[in-house]
Amino acid sequence: MNAEQARLAENKSADKRWHFWGPYLAERAWGTVREDYSANGDAWNYFPHDHARSRTYRWNEDGIGGISDHKGRLCFAFAFWNDRDPFLKERIFGVSGPEGNHGEDVKELYWYIDNTPSHSFMRMIYRYPQSRFPYEELVAQSGARSKIEGEFEIWNTNAFAENRYFDIEIEYAKADAHDILIRASAKNCGPEPAALHLLPTLWFRNTWSWGQNQPKPTLRKATDNGHATVITASHPALGDYELFCESVADLFFTENKSNSERLWGIPNPTPFVKDSINDRVVDGKIDIVNSAELGTKAAAHYKFNIPANETISIRLRLTRAGDPPSPTASSARTYGAASKKKSGEPFADFEKIFTKRRAEADEFYGSLAPASLTEEQREVQRQAFAGLLWNKQFYHYIVEEWLDGDPGQPPPPEEREQGRNAGWRHLYNERVMSMPDKWEFPWYASWDLAFHCLPLALVDVQFAKTQLDLIVREWYQHPNGKIPAYEWNFDDVNPPVLAWAAWRVYQIERKQTGKGDRAFLETIFHKMLIAFTWWVNSKDSEGKNIFQGGFLGLDNIGVFDRNAEFPDGTHLEQSDGTSWMGMFCLNLMRIAIELASENHVYENIATKFFEHFLSIAAAMNKLCGKGIGLWDEQDEFYYDVLHTPGGRNLPLRVRSLVGLMPLLAVETVQWQLIEALPGFKSRLEWYLQYRPDLATLVSRWQEPGMKELRLVALTRGHRMKCLLRRMLDPNEFLSDYGIRSLSKFHQAHPYSITIRGEEKIVSYEPAESQTGIFGGNSNWRGPVWFPINYLLIESLQQFHHYYGDDFKVECPTGSGQFMHLKEVANELSNRLIKIWLRDEKGECPFARASGNSVGEAASFPGTVRTDARYLFHEYFHGDIGAGLGASHQTGWTGLVAKLIQQQGEFGTII
Repeated sequence: MNAEQARLAENKSADKRWHFWGPYLAERAWGTVREDYSANGDAWNYFPHDHARSRTYRWNEDGIGGISDHKGRLCFAFAFWNDRDPFLKERIFGVSGPEGNHGEDVKELYWYIDNTPSHSFMRMIYRYPQSRFPYEELVAQSGARSKIEGEFEIWNTNAFAENRYFDIEIEYAKADAHDILIRASAKNCGPEPAALHLLPTLWFRNTWSWGQNQPKPTLRKATDNGHATVITASHPALGDYELFCESVADLFFTENKSNSERLWGIPNPTPFVKDSINDRVVDGKIDIVNSAELGTKAAAHYKFNIPANETISIRLRLTRAGDPPSPTASSARTYGAASKKKSGEPFADFEKIFTKRRAEADEFYGSLAPASLTEEQREVQRQAFAGLLWNKQFYHYIVEEWLDGDPGQPPPPEEREQGRNAGWRHLYNERVMSMPDKWEFPWYASWDLAFHCLPLALVDVQFAKTQLDLIVREWYQHPNGKIPAYEWNFDDVNPPVLAWAAWRVYQIERKQTGKGDRAFLETIFHKMLIAFTWWVNSKDSEGKNIFQGGFLGLDNIGVFDRNAEFPDGTHLEQSDGTSWMGMFCLNLMRIAIELASENHVYENIATKFFEHFLSIAAAMNKLCGKGIGLWDEQDEFYYDVLHTPGGRNLPLRVRSLVGLMPLLAVETVQWQLIEALPGFKSRLEWYLQYRPDLATLVSRWQEPGMKELRLVALTRGHRMKCLLRRMLDPNEFLSDYGIRSLSKFHQAHPYSITIRGEEKIVSYEPAESQTGIFGGNSNWRGPVWFPINYLLIESLQQFHHYYGDDFKVECPTGSGQFMHLKEVANELSNRLIKIWLRDEKGECPFARASGNSVGEAASFPGTVRTDARYLFHEYFHGDIGAGLGASHQTGWTGLVAKLIQQQGEFGTII
């Protein structure tokens, strides 16, 4: 067990809570639903970026490269100023949803370089222009562009011309769970000396202004300690912490309280408000900060004139100053004593600890990475893990309090009672959650979360299990069984992938330790039973095992908004909705079989899901006995079907991922495992004998495959080959960088249909969306998306488990080259991985949309740079692999770390 693994083991107890502090600060709290108290639900305009520096947040805080405790009470982050900007750079900037031609979009450059799962060592780099930050140009140009144009980014301005920028490296190293060393190093990358102000800032989230009878914490200047100036933070629950600031000239104190005069023209009762430090530094207003050196927000002020190509550094240390208020934690006395000892010379062991923690991070990731990986592949994997871990965020949104308003504030508008999230009063969000992207999506999405947990489980399986357990707790999951989707609409329907994720996390832990956590698996299983019941009762409109579901996370993949309702009762029978439910059935069946090995009560439940799966298989192939299924014999593909009240069924002949999703519903089971479950076995035999009509719809259940495996799947051999033929065709779904979300066939052959007098057209769009559906900030009509690609790879692996090496398909279609299904899975995995690998020109495909401005790994063929930087985008161009959408979505795009891991273990990575 290495040092980082030991910390994770300690973290399970109350004695060593290494997760107490982490990168839990959001990168954007403005423009979020939880801060929106408007009548019309216009979150972007109710709390815009221009308000953020002056207006107190109700629920969360944000900052650059920041940390907080796990409840977001005490926060630390950096602010910068270049002597030219109109205000301090305290937070990452981007355009709002209405301002962007493709929805909200971050307009800055920063990279997550390193992070350990205990957050014992963290490192990121932020790029700050030396010229005036181009706020106005970014907003104006973004608004002027049409949807058929790409997004206007900061590298399209002159902000970084002649390399006139600072690369600011922010690092953290924990001496122990409550003792955090902080270093910021700024390099002037330009040709001339340039001024830079650094303001490491400590503040309390405002919990005292909302009429909730919360006591007010305090920050105050303490006695200097040698070369260190000290800020003491006192909180009724946290106790006292001290921030040691080495060799700083000035400390500024103010209150985390809204500047009512600037925002609303209402005089402030005190001049000490949220943006006072900004006005002190930028405008030179001396009396606007508290000369008594007391408040709830404080910053140390460092100013440098940095020569060209030189680097300066500042050092700080945030440590617990004494025993916390609770006497129950024995570790508290240990931490307090250690901190008091260190306070005698807070920086004496600083470099030693940093060096040690970085070496331990190297050891941890070195032991994880398979030996077959190149240095470049290791670096990509490590930064993918870093992005996942940096994207943890304290997410705070207590829906009932939000709906009713606070005693100390004006009452919310009446529309709120019937508006957004009104049916989710029980939802009590107050935990650290894995975010898709802490700027573009600073809120969890339940199906994203499921995918996050697989790569997370490789480095911190306990955290992965906690995330899955949390989302189905009674204060999250709806009493009717529904899983909350995301804050813009908790009622939206996400694909039911949590059971799959729980099973996969269980398997990962069993592989790591030799034993899976059955209590965890059983807990999730019971909550999934409730969720399954909700799906059956809510999304099978006619009770015939063909499911709807709406957009199901695939945004604009359909001909029209799939959440839309037709006034005449027409509804969409969805291939993907039905396939997801088939997969859900098999996930629950497989979990029940696993649980039944120690508790035979679960045999009956396993049979129930086998039976339900057969019914879904029957419905997909012979739509409720009416002679038309979701399978189209002519095109040899699955389509959504528009079902009218008069009984008409109109297939929507769009070749998209929707038609490939029946491949996801596949499971193999060892016959020996079935033999050990006599009740389950006898019921299976009954079905095989008395319901042969259903049994024949399931692929080869009666025929043993490799190693006596049994296969249950929605697609039989012939149909599977038909789907794979299209999927592996470069002229349809197969790109050099994975499986496209829409067939390239539609580039020359757009699909058109007229609905209620309006023509709807779907064409191949390999990059950003050209429609406004779902805000227009994503696109499922051509680009490559990691989550479905990953599931398709797993399905191919499952099919190979059964069929073995003798079952081969042409890959790519038309190439004359044949592969067995595991080889196809490996081929797809390697195509996805190479998005971040340098080609023969030294270019990384992910950086192509930006002219290679976003990655520092390009243009250096033949070498591996130690400062290589990677971004992990939301989705990727369907033809050239360029990163698009959110640029730090090492949420589900972090799956590349899992692909690299398994390809490395297989020895098949290239």
